[in-house]
Amino acid sequence: MAFFPAFLGARERMGIAAIILAASNLLSRLMGLVRDKVISWQFGAGEEADLYFAAFVVPDCINYLLAGGFLSITLIPLLSRAEKEDEGVARDFFSCVTSWMAISSILLTVLCMILADPLAHLIAPGFPEARCARLAFFMRIILPAQIFFLTGSCATALLMLRRQFRVPALTPLIYNGSIILSGLALPLFVSLAEGQGYQEASAHVGMVGYCAGVTIGAFLGAFLLPVLTAKIRGFRPRFTHPLMKPFCLVALPLMLGQTIIMLDEQLLRIFGSLLSEGSVSLLTYARRISQVPVGLVGQAAAVASYPFLVRLVTEGDTAAMRDTVTGALRTTLCLSIPCAAYLAATAWSVITLLFYGGRFGMAECVASVPILRILLAGVPVLIFYMILARAYYAHENTLTPALTGTLCTLLALPVYWYVSQYGSPAGLALTSVCAITVYVLWLFVLWNRRYTKLSGLMLHAVRVLACTIPAALLAWFAHAYLAENAGFHPVITALLCQAVASVLFLLAFLTLAGILLPDQVARLRAKLSGLKRSRKRAEP
Repeated sequence: MAFFPAFLGARERMGIAAIILAASNLLSRLMGLVRDKVISWQFGAGEEADLYFAAFVVPDCINYLLAGGFLSITLIPLLSRAEKEDEGVARDFFSCVTSWMAISSILLTVLCMILADPLAHLIAPGFPEARCARLAFFMRIILPAQIFFLTGSCATALLMLRRQFRVPALTPLIYNGSIILSGLALPLFVSLAEGQGYQEASAHVGMVGYCAGVTIGAFLGAFLLPVLTAKIRGFRPRFTHPLMKPFCLVALPLMLGQTIIMLDEQLLRIFGSLLSEGSVSLLTYARRISQVPVGLVGQAAAVASYPFLVRLVTEGDTAAMRDTVTGALRTTLCLSIPCAAYLAATAWSVITLLFYGGRFGMAECVASVPILRILLAGVPVLIFYMILARAYYAHENTLTPALTGTLCTLLALPVYWYVSQYGSPAGLALTSVCAITVYVLWLFVLWNRRYTKLSGLMLHAVRVLACTIPAALLAWFAHAYLAENAGFHPVITALLCQAVASVLFLLAFLTLAGILLPDQVARLRAKLSGLKRSRKRAEP
């Protein structure tokens, strides 16, 4: 029993932390796809799935409003300095932030649960009255999860400050696992209690089990496990502390500034409700696939590197800070561009392998392809942003990203509305990618003017594209030919397309990379050689 908390509370170095978070992101994304596969199999891209995905708009906005996703960014620098000066001051400051977060999240959650019916009409203006009533019901089940997410994020920030990354890595796994188990288990209980078949019970219950799993998973993974592992001593509710003023100055821009990246998914759902039935689901399924490379390449590196970027800024090592950010951006571009291009070239087989079956037929697969390809074009930009934003936050500058992002959101809203009136789901996806790209380029220009110039990135991106485009075209031609002429079952055909396209893409890309990106290839070979030597030394 003593091994369990000791194992979870182990401290990690940056490299090991990145590996742990990368593995967590991989498993979490895979579990998220399994969750979406189960949902698409049972409910397809129809009314019930649209309602489920739309039900997250208000809860997610509460999280954004209280900067729950950025709490570790705002809390870690101040808490780190406080701990160096006086452990008691740091403990009282932590208690104050947690107390305010708990009270604020409870009040906002209760208020939104009371106002769920009018909020449902606001966030889904295209849904009829009956659908809005069920949407409000789903929202009331999901909303309490934000209390656990937001209060638990304080304990998670403390663990990350201590370089204890294992519990933050487990959180999304427990969350997604709870949604899947709850969604599958509730119809089973209903079928046993009422003597119905499982399919009949599933149709009767709908997405209620999945909604309940959201709150259960948030309690277990985002709140209970971090709080138990952090072993917070001396905690007592308090609402005043001298450090709250600098904390609010850093956190308020994130709370009040609603950037286009934060609201992107919610805008797709809100304006997608004005399109045909199933549009919200198709946009959500395609976006979930496009977010897999974002999580694997960008999120783990960004989260793991942030405490170290803070240290470099605190020490005033400008050169090391510039080199670290530039190196991270170059690496992510080298990984994200070919990954996104390959997925775009083989979009049909990717969607077919992940979602085809049950109530998600070939028509839904074909309709998802252009949406996915457009969203994948924005993947390198999103990953670039994740690193660049952490560099801003390490300087305790949350105002610039927040103000710039909020302005981009306001400028993009009329375009979203226009496309929802006269366009299609693919048009909404294109609007999203264009708005995000403008925002990130703007941030990049401001960084080069205000801080250190990050040189060589554009030339590096051009070289990566020169390696990627021919490889992607080769993969696309082979994939299109096989998809059209193979004549097997769709899943078998998709597997064949992936096998051939992946080999052709890798051969073409690595050949060109050896010519245009020799430094990256050399570093990759060195790392692989190091891994081989480590394995040989480990052998008896």
